[in-house]
Amino acid sequence: MIEQPATAAASTPAISDTPATIKVIISGGFAAVYREVLAEFERSTGIRVETGSGASEGTGPKTIRHQLAHGIKADVVILSREGLRKLNEDGRIRAGSETGLATAPLAAAVRAGSPKPDIGNDLALRKALIDAGQIVAPSSTSGQYFRDKVFPKLNLPDSVRLTLEARGTEAAEALRAGKANLSIGPTSELVQEPGIELVGLLPPDLQLVQTFTAAVVSDSKAAEAARRLIDFLSADSDIMHAAIKRAGMARP
Repeated sequence: MIEQPATAAASTPAISDTPATIKVIISGGFAAVYREVLAEFERSTGIRVETGSGASEGTGPKTIRHQLAHGIKADVVILSREGLRKLNEDGRIRAGSETGLATAPLAAAVRAGSPKPDIGNDLALRKALIDAGQIVAPSSTSGQYFRDKVFPKLNLPDSVRLTLEARGTEAAEALRAGKANLSIGPTSELVQEPGIELVGLLPPDLQLVQTFTAAVVSDSKAAEAARRLIDFLSADSDIMHAAIKRAGMARP
């Protein structure tokens, strides 16, 4: 039976001098939770939210860092803590505004209906990767970690190829399309994607648990409204707990 979202906490009245619209740029890790609860935030506050997307880390125009550096305006960013550190280094984040929202461990997925390999320990994961041959992951924090830390540690042969796609949704599409046989990414970017099925979590000593974090952008002209959104997303409410659980995440 599909679990239905719980009733939200009591609505907070809109503030008359709060800007009517704020802009958010969000990475894939917290996106499923955000999409599920955003309408309730808008309904309960009267604040409209425009949403853009970008990768937490990496290079090129699809990253949040590149967008902010090239004139894209935003009031709130939501991304991995690793990516947020770089925005802090750039002076893009308002001091004291960072708030951890949810954590997600790394997991593997296969195309729907495919056999699910054992990945419960290092040797089993190594065999699963060799058998799969073609691996896909997002090019952001999780993919960089898998490429730079996991692949070398497992001493994989050249026959195992890792492709990094710009976003988690693109990695899932590559898996669905048969361009890869195994996808690696945060649980939250895998569990609700159609056409793929979660295999399980990476072994503990190869694991990376990411904390997806929200913050107010330093030049935001709507900092109060931005803060209200972050408070809503970090609140101890039924609607947030239910959405986080469905996405395979946990509170920090």
